Amino acid sequence: MSRYQLYAGGDPLAPPVDLAEALDAIGQDVMAGYTPEHAMREFLRRGSSDQPGLDELARMVAERRRDILQRHNLDGTMREVRELLDKAVLAERGQLARDITMDDSDREFREMVLDNLPTSTAAAVSELASYDWQSSEAREAYEQIKDLLGRELLDQRFAGMKQALEGATDEDRAAVAEMLSDLNDLLEKHGRGVDTDEDFQEFMDKHGDFFPEGPENIDELLDALARRAAAAQRMLNSMTEEQRQELMELSQQAFGSPQLMEQLARMDANLQALRPGEDWSGSEGFEGEQGMGLGDGTGALQDLAQLDALADQLAQSHHGARLDDVDLDALAGQLGPDAAVAARTLQELEKALRDSGYLKRGSDGELRLSPKAMRQLGKALLRDVAERMSGRSGARETRTTGLAGEPSGATRRWEFGDTEPWDVPRTITNAVLRDGGASPVRIQVDDIEVIETEARTQAAVALLVDTSFSMAMDGRWVPMKRTALALHQLVRSRFRGDDLQLIAFGRHAQVMEIEQLTALDARWAKGTNLHHGLLLANRFFRKHPNAQPVLLVVTDGEPTAHLEPDGEVWFSYPPHPLTIAHSVRELDAAARLGAQVTFFRLGEDPGLARFIDSMARRVDGRMVSPELDDLGAAVVGSYLGSRGPASSYREHFGDWYGGGRGFWV
Repeated sequence: MSRYQLYAGGDPLAPPVDLAEALDAIGQDVMAGYTPEHAMREFLRRGSSDQPGLDELARMVAERRRDILQRHNLDGTMREVRELLDKAVLAERGQLARDITMDDSDREFREMVLDNLPTSTAAAVSELASYDWQSSEAREAYEQIKDLLGRELLDQRFAGMKQALEGATDEDRAAVAEMLSDLNDLLEKHGRGVDTDEDFQEFMDKHGDFFPEGPENIDELLDALARRAAAAQRMLNSMTEEQRQELMELSQQAFGSPQLMEQLARMDANLQALRPGEDWSGSEGFEGEQGMGLGDGTGALQDLAQLDALADQLAQSHHGARLDDVDLDALAGQLGPDAAVAARTLQELEKALRDSGYLKRGSDGELRLSPKAMRQLGKALLRDVAERMSGRSGARETRTTGLAGEPSGATRRWEFGDTEPWDVPRTITNAVLRDGGASPVRIQVDDIEVIETEARTQAAVALLVDTSFSMAMDGRWVPMKRTALALHQLVRSRFRGDDLQLIAFGRHAQVMEIEQLTALDARWAKGTNLHHGLLLANRFFRKHPNAQPVLLVVTDGEPTAHLEPDGEVWFSYPPHPLTIAHSVRELDAAARLGAQVTFFRLGEDPGLARFIDSMARRVDGRMVSPELDDLGAAVVGSYLGSRGPASSYREHFGDWYGGGRGFWV
């Protein structure tokens, strides 16, 4: 048996949620100092290039709320009653003027009554309750007032009653009165805790037509009634004192019987006792020109309450909030299906981020970027670097692991654009295993494996990044992290024979894993201890005597701190000659170890430029002064340059490095 239902999704041909864009944005925020949880929340709040975020949906909710308040007011019922009253009085005056058989004194008395009606609509309706209408048209209009009031008062508590009871007979009104009486009896039994499921079922069997929502138990019935009744009370609270007074006076004329108001008041009291958590005391300020009746006004107050709940859900401000909390049906009802689809997409995106393995929860319960996420983010940064170095967007990414093309002994799956030779035995083995030994052997694309290559030489790369106060203050913190992550990804994915050590130097220097550096908060302690950083770099080089040392230093200031023999930090600004001497001594030690040295100077300080240039010349190194956006390309280009002749990497990355558009020095 097949089942069909209304399609609730968006474009069925739309691509799946883009985790790559989300991960890149989250990674940027993490490198800027946000926690991964906060970064994910911020991305969901902002949205992506083609996906509205929570802030946009919240703006739409606020706009819808503002539109309701600015377009409507609450005197619609009073206006309708006034129009019917004027119609009745006008028809009665006409009848008095035309009736030549009427006694003149009787006519004068009736005209006097009509002439002296109170200006208050409620008082006028009340005074005419016992008036003997001579005009059938006038009598009908006046009866419509009583009928309208009854339907409006019921519509306040039971949505749709105004239309359902239009033209109602006395039997219909009696059925309503019986339903209200039975309902109050059920509510009072429930309040005493003596009701049963059979009581509820008996009530629904008898009066279920009044409740199209189809509640399945007493609690669902209570919730629906209490929400509507609370909205009706908030509507009453939102009226002016004069409006409230007139409405209360008019209500006694509903259906020509005060018993209706008594039953409704009894029901309101029962609901307020059973559901005290509803908002019974709130109010709103309606400022528009379009009048609403009591039922429509109550519906508007319910809409406003629902919009407030949606705003709270979209804010995600309470602890443990998840996008699954957002009521998609309510969002669709208030803002349309497109808004619900956008929220559902954000829900799927949040779930995919949590389930994809990009975010993992540590032993302390906090979310962190997983190694998988770091690799994915590093790939994105490396692609950006390659595009900058190539000088031509869309240049094919090289897939060689090294530059000299020597087999590494490892294989990998073929990917589009690979030029490495096939590993024929592995390829045929994959095909045989896939087909279960069937003959003839048929090779598919997924079976192909290629031979990886690597460079002939091995490098020991020390990347020293300045983490002093000025790096954070001048906006260089995130570009520094992006650079480290791009270089880390390049070494780990393409030059796996090389060793990379990341060294952060501020007031102290510290060897860091890429995850530590990426999550490192800005440090506000003053001090640029290049001496300590070079000490750690030279220790790293000595551990790899057979590798080519490569020293890359990213800094925006002269050395202002060094280590004393007892391990204490000595700080001085302006730089003290002793600090300079310690730094130069360790730089000379790196040169004696054969290190290829490149300084990357950030900032435009002429004094720093002269100092860094003299340091670089001293060890036959280079000084590069890139823009912040080009820092990653500069560092990667320098690393590639240390791997072999310029032509080998220029083939892959264009003329960025050797005198082309990226010639910085």
